[in-house]
Amino acid sequence: MAVGGQQRRPVVVLYERIADAIHDGTYPPGSTLPSEPRLATELGVSRPALREALLLLQEDGLLTVRRGVGRTVNDRPPRRGFEHIQPLEEQLSAGAPLRVRALLRAVEEPTDFTTQHLLAPARAELRFWESLLSGEGAAAALSQEWAAPDDVLDRAHPAFARALRGTVTDDRTSMLAVLAGASRGVPLTAHSGVTATVLGQRRGAQLNRPADTPAVLVTQVVRAEDVPVLAAKHMLPTGAPALPVIQSN
Repeated sequence: MAVGGQQRRPVVVLYERIADAIHDGTYPPGSTLPSEPRLATELGVSRPALREALLLLQEDGLLTVRRGVGRTVNDRPPRRGFEHIQPLEEQLSAGAPLRVRALLRAVEEPTDFTTQHLLAPARAELRFWESLLSGEGAAAALSQEWAAPDDVLDRAHPAFARALRGTVTDDRTSMLAVLAGASRGVPLTAHSGVTATVLGQRRGAQLNRPADTPAVLVTQVVRAEDVPVLAAKHMLPTGAPALPVIQSN
């Protein structure tokens, strides 16, 4: 995964606009996109930029060109982002999982992030885990994970609720690892976003890197039966092990 800083090329932004429209159903599976001139007008972009973005979407498996028909949305377009429900310490490993070291295990009131992604009401109590992932003696990633309120978990995923209560003092595992281990037979789905950023002062100090180090921020929400049960932010600085960020479900 390469991180080149915060500025993104216009074609990348355009790619994401069209990909979002595909995933939110504006252009549903099997549908045909408007013609290039019409789509460029609708999006307010130049045709050369649009053509480049459409080629990237074809390469990534979201679109197919059909002779005499045009560009159609694939029946099962791959999801973008870190969709694979597997602990980050395993995703980033080249064999043995990275080591997890707890920085904080606490109970918090909802933030803007958790209110949005866990639908947590004001004054709810959410378990919050902050962990440092490291390998070969160097910090590789910083994870912040929140669980839905206990009453929600007791209804939507009681096995996860019990597992969390049993590992509250465990400082060598991630919350996503606990969820994965407690979910045998429980269907889970995930949705995520990936953005370029810099570490900043606090995260830079935690990862022992300069504050202006380019990084990738991966946000992830995991649901059980359409109920969000876990939300996370994973910060990966430049030089971190490669993370696959496109998964097909």
